[in-house]
Amino acid sequence: HGKSSGLDPLNSYLSIPILINSQDNIESTSIPTQNSEGKGAVFLLDSGSTGETAPMVQIFMEKMKQEGFRNMLKDQFIKHTDACVEDFVSGNVKSLFGNLKQLSHVVLDNFKPMIPAKFHDLWKKGIETNDYYLKLCGSGGGGYILGFTENIDKAKEALKAHKLEVVYNF
Repeated sequence: HGKSSGLDPLNSYLSIPILINSQDNIESTSIPTQNSEGKGAVFLLDSGSTGETAPMVQIFMEKMKQEGFRNMLKDQFIKHTDACVEDFVSGNVKSLFGNLKQLSHVVLDNFKPMIPAKFHDLWKKGIETNDYYLKLCGSGGGGYILGFTENIDKAKEALKAHKLEVVYNF
């Protein structure tokens, strides 16, 4: 898409979590220690297709021309994303899953073109059953989808037809 913030390579190079508070306030942070025995998990779900950034950015830029979309970004998407980050970093699991459910719903309702079509029903099922919540990685359109669950066994069963890799347990 022609532009890069440089944050992805910075994160990879440093191998530490980076917290972006604002455009000019970026800092390293820490995340709670993993509990390898815990049922809660963050996982990656392989969409089985390659996502291309440029078309997804173009869709996003077109949507940004609509005042309603811009308001949704500020009043819902950013609000829930910030709350999820705060909850995760502070280890507030109960609040985290409430905010993840809201965020997953906002993404399904407003970013559907960026979610591979074969995952629309799966996305909705996670919200309805509370077995897992999904979030786009990057611009979407393919690649990996980030997942969160309070019970990895339930999530694995519900998503058994897909390649799932746990990246963090709590």
